[in-house]
Amino acid sequence: MSGAGVSGGPVRVGVIGAGVISTEYLRNLTRFPDLDVRAVGDLDAERARAQADAFGVPRGGGVAEVFDDDAIELVVNLTVPQAHVDVALQAIAAGKHVWNEKPIGLDREGTRKLLDAARASGLRVATAPDTFLGPGIQTARRLVEGGAIGRPLTALTLLQSPGPESWHPNPDFLFQDGAGPLFDLGPYYLTALVQLLGPITQVSAVTSKAREVRTVGSGPRAGQRFDVTVPTHVAAIYRFAGGASAQSVFSFDSAVKRRVIEVAGTDGTIAVPDPNTFAGDIVVHRMDGEQTTTPSAPAPATRGTGVLELARAVRAGRPERASGELGEHVLDVMISTIEAAERGTPVDVATTVDVAPALPEDWDPTVRTLGE
Repeated sequence: MSGAGVSGGPVRVGVIGAGVISTEYLRNLTRFPDLDVRAVGDLDAERARAQADAFGVPRGGGVAEVFDDDAIELVVNLTVPQAHVDVALQAIAAGKHVWNEKPIGLDREGTRKLLDAARASGLRVATAPDTFLGPGIQTARRLVEGGAIGRPLTALTLLQSPGPESWHPNPDFLFQDGAGPLFDLGPYYLTALVQLLGPITQVSAVTSKAREVRTVGSGPRAGQRFDVTVPTHVAAIYRFAGGASAQSVFSFDSAVKRRVIEVAGTDGTIAVPDPNTFAGDIVVHRMDGEQTTTPSAPAPATRGTGVLELARAVRAGRPERASGELGEHVLDVMISTIEAAERGTPVDVATTVDVAPALPEDWDPTVRTLGE
């Protein structure tokens, strides 16, 4: 019997990928009472065993520790982006639901193949980012839906920085295919916009690249130079199915650092917390003044919240919020953004998504909701 066929009690989880990001995931997943982390697998079996031991997970070793365990119901895929689709397809073939780190894939064809395989097997694929499930974006969404700014009309997002090469010891991959400011950090902003304004239907864009070569600024490789193969500044205009629009900048070419997301409506403007975090103050600006809201929640949200929400959705038989279809739509928007810049004309976005309802205000990751 496949792992996904098991029902009742905490959802049994296996983690594939024991790299740096697995530490934060394992720290959190092992604290959620509705999850039971059973194994960590990696091509580097020793590294997987070390991570399993560090977080009290019963087993660690090669990827077979996860794929061959019929009791494991859900695989958390923390591999490098180039491997996301292949590893997720292996998990589906083993009868397990999948949580993918972002992005869900690197091209439309592979992502659609993954979602079709999951659907044919009666399994779920969900994907990061899950920061939008934190109290920051969730509270902002409730305010917008409650009429705090009237009818939403426009949005502004700014992600500006000089780039990560000054502090990242191995920044090369962040300036190559599948990364850059759009694919690396764009998913946070675009996912938040879709939550607040609905699916995107069209994009116009321009791109540029400040330098063809950059230099590692810290760590043992400091001073080494590497090629930049993707745009490092992306400026886009997005149109939404509901009639709203957004202007967005994603840049590694700015000496001024900004992380902004704002939505303006007929009656005011809401300034939303950094979508790369789970919380933060929300400010509603109106003609008669401004009001600051500090979101509260029963417990702090953290990386891995989406895995838990997926697990609870599987048990309840309802759609998950950080769905594969949401991840596919955001990926399609990003690919369409680059295509629009290359062609010099607007590009229609072929995919769409039904945006799931906001989380209940009393949703608590630290409470056991799944019986034995």
